[in-house]
Amino acid sequence: MTGLMVCVVVLAAAGAYGLLHTRRGGRLKVRGRDGEVRLGEDRLGARPGERATLVQFSSAFCQPCRATRRILADVAGMVDGVAHVEIDAEAQLDLVRELHILRTPTVLVLDADGRIVRRAAGLPRKADVIAAVGEAVAPAG
Repeated sequence: MTGLMVCVVVLAAAGAYGLLHTRRGGRLKVRGRDGEVRLGEDRLGARPGERATLVQFSSAFCQPCRATRRILADVAGMVDGVAHVEIDAEAQLDLVRELHILRTPTVLVLDADGRIVRRAAGLPRKADVIAAVGEAVAPAG
């Protein structure tokens, strides 16, 4: 009977962790250190957008990266001056380490100056990306 109880507790804990991990993944949030970093064309390897840039860190065998690519391309196409830049995380390990990218896909929303406004680890919702772009292109003040 004790073995059964241990099994039930472990399964309940694993289920709770999985649910929490799924709910938190893909949420666009602000990290304290992100505003200090600026990413320009030299570090991105592509030309940033005039108003905002959606940066996606991907890897070759990442299934959610494909869906993220479609979402970010759609949003970039909706707003003038917004670019979508995809970076291969395996090819840019120094940048990945510097920005504390822990999983793919990771999305960074940059303002016109290249500062990180929001970030998400995991597949973001399209509405959240649109809201983050709105924040990035909004005039300061």
